[in-house]
Amino acid sequence: MRLTKNPIKFGTDGWRAVIAEDFTFENVRFCAQGVADYLKQEKLDGQGLVIGYDNRFASEDFAVAAAEVIAGNGIKVFLTTRAEPTPVISYGVIVKKAAGAIAITASHNPAQWNGFKLRITDSSSDPREVTDKVEKLTDRAFNAGTINRIPLDVAQKKKLVEYIDLHPVFLERATKFVDLEELRQARLKVIIDAMYGAGAGYLKTLLAGGNIDVTEINGERNPAFPGINPEPIAVNLSKLSTAVREQKANVGIAHDGDADRIGIIDENGEFLTQLQVFALLCLYFLETREERGPIVKTINSTSMINRLGEIYNVPVYETAIGFLNHVAPVMVTENALIGGEESGGYGFRGHILERDSVAASLYFLDFMVKTGKTPAQLLEYLFSKVGPHYYHRKDIHFAEEERERVLKHMREISPETIDGVGVVKKDTTDGFRFILEDNTWLLIRFSGTEPVLRIYAESDSMARVERLLELGKELAGVSI
Repeated sequence: MRLTKNPIKFGTDGWRAVIAEDFTFENVRFCAQGVADYLKQEKLDGQGLVIGYDNRFASEDFAVAAAEVIAGNGIKVFLTTRAEPTPVISYGVIVKKAAGAIAITASHNPAQWNGFKLRITDSSSDPREVTDKVEKLTDRAFNAGTINRIPLDVAQKKKLVEYIDLHPVFLERATKFVDLEELRQARLKVIIDAMYGAGAGYLKTLLAGGNIDVTEINGERNPAFPGINPEPIAVNLSKLSTAVREQKANVGIAHDGDADRIGIIDENGEFLTQLQVFALLCLYFLETREERGPIVKTINSTSMINRLGEIYNVPVYETAIGFLNHVAPVMVTENALIGGEESGGYGFRGHILERDSVAASLYFLDFMVKTGKTPAQLLEYLFSKVGPHYYHRKDIHFAEEERERVLKHMREISPETIDGVGVVKKDTTDGFRFILEDNTWLLIRFSGTEPVLRIYAESDSMARVERLLELGKELAGVSI
């Protein structure tokens, strides 16, 4: 029996839910009907829609379910022939001159989750405005209990569904990022952790044929993501860290489940935080490539970016959290050089308006080759310019009924000091961020995609970061 209350709510990057609980074929079809109605409403239906999927359980079947509904509304579907990274699916929009894309993926979420990412290319519309409209139209379809749908084989015969292989066209696109021949001839040992995700094979293929030694682990499809969540953070990269140390590799690179986020392990097996990697990529563009342009960062990203902006005389724009809804629009209006967020997702000027871990990986490797430095040496060089910066985040799963209590409590408190240092600003742009007199910061906010309270901190030592995270829990009135 169908639920009477619509569970489909779009967060910072689409709709995500637990498979077979709320993420069902029926609900995916209602979501697709909402997208079809939006495209018709905005007169974008003549351009068609790309639909792709990741390696999660039944993702290809959920993609077909969405395709049958889009085609059932008379809209052409370009359906990928295989699991593909989200940036590849987004690039397919450019290749097919489509109105946008649906990606069936829950990105970095645990194995029991799946998701519905929506990309609409109509530049006249704010991304949040688009998803709000799609959400309302989805709600209308859900409440009416009706969808327009035709079987896949019928849709193919009517030429409303066309299979596309985006793998070779994206590989060709990637040859424009850096001098691949120089990279291929570099005497580096690189270990790639695909984290059982859709990005498996891409870097290994791009770097093949030279002196560089590339090994890929966790490259097979395994929807259970054994032992990990497919998020490239330290707690999930112990296997990669061990492999780097044991094989004496120069660097380890990890992609998340849909390959729009990157994680870096240095030559010593140590994890570089996402904030450090973002700052390093900015330094690469500003100093090594000598490019100039604004930088866009979310409020939970590093203050090292602000310092680099001062050093290289480029503006830095700060946004709420969410690449599609907040970072990307500013990148467009300001023609930004690079945009990034704490999650390890970075987008680049002249490429798709999307986070892309394949591009980020090639840029990071090029930075190593051009400077002759290891990841640890690059970090040391960065610190020599901006000072030491360390960061960590703690995630606390919570009962939904706790959300309002914590929010009410956080709105009411205004501490004058934290960890003995004066608070100069309480920023409520997205969550509750406390900026201290020494530029240290502490942020407390709820995830927009999971039932998780996140506590973030950046300071000049890891000991102080850990202390701040504990103080953050006390401020929020929660415990693990």
